[in-house]
Amino acid sequence: MFQIKFTPTTSPAGKLADAEIHFTHTVADAEKLDGELDVTADALLSGLKLAGFAIWERRSGGGRNVTFPARAYSINGERRSFALLRPTLDPNGQERVRQAILDAFAEYERLSEQLEQMPNAEG
Repeated sequence: MFQIKFTPTTSPAGKLADAEIHFTHTVADAEKLDGELDVTADALLSGLKLAGFAIWERRSGGGRNVTFPARAYSINGERRSFALLRPTLDPNGQERVRQAILDAFAEYERLSEQLEQMPNAEG
């Protein structure tokens, strides 16, 4: 299990929010099989987060994009980046993550708008 957390931002222009994936399973979700601990990926990553995602407005105005965590480096003065989250077997894995972040951000915006429209409880 995981949660996607957002931190809204307006800088630089076009950037809507930073995003992190928080892994929420507990190690107690692991099972003992034949005397060995069978740790699922969820349990292994429990209590950790993967930071460095960002949600951007497309320059063309046609929707949104998600950038993934990357490490910048340079070779012979040329600036490059190394993706930190890469597919192992399924090349569509990144697209599923991208879509999950976009869907969660749309829900985050919807809930934020609802909260803004609620009457002030302090009245």
